[in-house]
Amino acid sequence: MNVSLTVWLLTVAALCALVAVDFFIGRKPHDVSLKEAGTWTIVWVVLACLFGLGVYFYGGGGPTGEFFAGYITEKSLSVDNLFVFVLIMGKFAVPSQYQQRVLMVGVLVALVLRAGFIAAGAAIISAFSWVFYLFGAFLIWTAWKLIQDARKEEHEEEYQENKLLKMAEKRFGVADRYHGTKLWIEQNGKRVMTPMLVVMLAIGSTDVLFALDSIPAIYGLTQDPYIVFTANAFALMGLRQLYFLIGGLLKKLVHLSYGLSIILGFIGVKLVLHALHESGVHVPEISIPFSLGFIVLVLAVTTITSLRASKKQERQAAQERGDAADAGRAL
Repeated sequence: MNVSLTVWLLTVAALCALVAVDFFIGRKPHDVSLKEAGTWTIVWVVLACLFGLGVYFYGGGGPTGEFFAGYITEKSLSVDNLFVFVLIMGKFAVPSQYQQRVLMVGVLVALVLRAGFIAAGAAIISAFSWVFYLFGAFLIWTAWKLIQDARKEEHEEEYQENKLLKMAEKRFGVADRYHGTKLWIEQNGKRVMTPMLVVMLAIGSTDVLFALDSIPAIYGLTQDPYIVFTANAFALMGLRQLYFLIGGLLKKLVHLSYGLSIILGFIGVKLVLHALHESGVHVPEISIPFSLGFIVLVLAVTTITSLRASKKQERQAAQERGDAADAGRAL
């Protein structure tokens, strides 16, 4: 789409206003109920759909398909990222009433970081067309790595602090407990970080790794920076509420990694075909309608098979507990 500077500024201003409203609503620490999380999740999805409708009237069916394909892909990748957020929250024992503040800051950091990655990606793509080969190969490798990780029988679900976070903790020191939503406090005459700041840094630094997967993935669906940015923004802005809504459901999505690996591998192949086409090689290119349908189908099948597998595991666990109880009574 030929997006003017005015439209860009209005879009950024509108997104900033939405972030401000979200921050105002969640400014007071409290336990988020399922009703609140569900209501706001629906609100963000509806806003994304309305924006997609606006893209249709502004740019036509092609950009609209690209936006929704990018939005759904980024949303599904964000759900996978929630697994890591759960581990981080558990690692730092974040009180439930403060978790939404941590996630809010994490989403803001992610938006800023991804805006930078999107700008860098657009500049690189415009200067070097061969970068599509690199993006495609990276996504195919990531897809294979996801499958390998998912096939491991023993997977330690424990968050490991990165070197940058350890350096910050060593340099500034960390308080022994949470002090509300404060980020710094005076302790023994020294200014130290609170665990709240540490967990925010943990989520913020993790967002950098997430962007390495998501940005090449969406550039495989569209090369329009405006669509890339808005699809990422709408996918991220409902992430906080989605965390509380499906927190208990995450463990049941046992096949999500397989589904995401298929999607990333598919987009990687699409990128390589596009790069070959740009190089003058006559190869078929995958259309956006086909891409959108394929992504939705994979996510639907993955969700259904995950829920069925989870129910089977629950039945087996219940049967084992029953057998153990019967054996105990027999003794």
